[in-house]
Amino acid sequence: MSAVTAAPAGTVRTGRHFRAFWLAQTISQFGDRITELALPLIAVTMLAATPGQVGLLTALIWLPYLFGVFVGTWVDRRTHKRRLLIVADLVRAVVLFSLPVAYLLDVVSLTQMFVVAVLSGAGAVLFSMAYPSFFVTLVPSAAYIDANSKLSLSRAGSSVAGPALGGALIQLLTAPVALAADALSFLGSALLIRRIPAGEAPPAPNRSSTRALIRDGLTLLLRHRVLRAALGATTTVNFFTFIASALLVLYASRELGLSAGAIGLGMGGGAFGGLAGAALAPRVTRAIGVGRAAIIGTALFPAPLALLALGSGPTWAKIALLAAVEFVSSVGVMLMDINLNALITKVTPDDARGRTAGAYSTINYGIRPLGALIGGWLGTTIGLRPTLVLAGLAGVSAALWLILSPVRAITTLNDEP
Repeated sequence: MSAVTAAPAGTVRTGRHFRAFWLAQTISQFGDRITELALPLIAVTMLAATPGQVGLLTALIWLPYLFGVFVGTWVDRRTHKRRLLIVADLVRAVVLFSLPVAYLLDVVSLTQMFVVAVLSGAGAVLFSMAYPSFFVTLVPSAAYIDANSKLSLSRAGSSVAGPALGGALIQLLTAPVALAADALSFLGSALLIRRIPAGEAPPAPNRSSTRALIRDGLTLLLRHRVLRAALGATTTVNFFTFIASALLVLYASRELGLSAGAIGLGMGGGAFGGLAGAALAPRVTRAIGVGRAAIIGTALFPAPLALLALGSGPTWAKIALLAAVEFVSSVGVMLMDINLNALITKVTPDDARGRTAGAYSTINYGIRPLGALIGGWLGTTIGLRPTLVLAGLAGVSAALWLILSPVRAITTLNDEP
């Protein structure tokens, strides 16, 4: 299948509107980094969760993505994608705000944690399915890599300051109260997206059944050589990195003996790699091509996780190791995400973005709960350090999907896949 053309000029929104969307994403990303640290810390420090329970908590956050193919097909039939983005933000704000309320009432439990994980994950699925169609109304195809780079810069910036800010807030206010910051960030995001003028065209009439549309999305995904290779690579890397990430906070807290502030400092310092990767990605892509940059990033993302098992010595050395691993891994994930996201956006037909994104997410994100659960099981069975080594080294195999596909030869987005 050849790449689709850019959206017609009349449907492309002005730069001001993209900047509003960019700001909305930046705000919610900062809140997310606090939650990523606070949720497992609540389970580990306040509720004495086991490795298996921590793995289950992580798995439940991603469990709703298994239904992404159904949500994406439903979204494709909706005209008002912006409205769906706002609803998704508001749902997550309410759900997360329930934890600080429960803490103040002294009724926080693992059961509530699991429910919050599932419902916040459901909101994230709805947002992710509506996102691609709304994105292409804001950005012309020639600017996909630049726009993805800007959005990734925000994610990387949040990864730098977010953990450190989250660690400080957790120590100052306790982890449950710190979650209120993420709830407020989703409210801010919803307000900003609401201010972007709606210019969405209604979907083309389609009398196909939901089952037929789901099958169409899966068929497109699995038959298109670029989409299939990207799916294989990201699914593989997500599986192995989630084996490690499900246990990262537990490992840093119990095995390395680091405080919440120290963990936030190490993760935040290492996240400068994400800033570097997001800022340099357009230059790297121009220098070596879209495909090669994506391949390097896919291998570089999981490999450093194996080095976490070497953690020992004084506190500063453990923090430095955590920061170094996060730095290299963050550079890799930015190179991978920016280039693969641009490729996926370019080759996906406009009238199939929701159901294709849904099918992609069902497989790609749906593997994350399995990785988290296996990570919890391996952490209990063979220990945390061997599990980290296994996850890091095996994750590098994800790059083979791209090396053995047409992606390897793609230099620019204008190349025919």
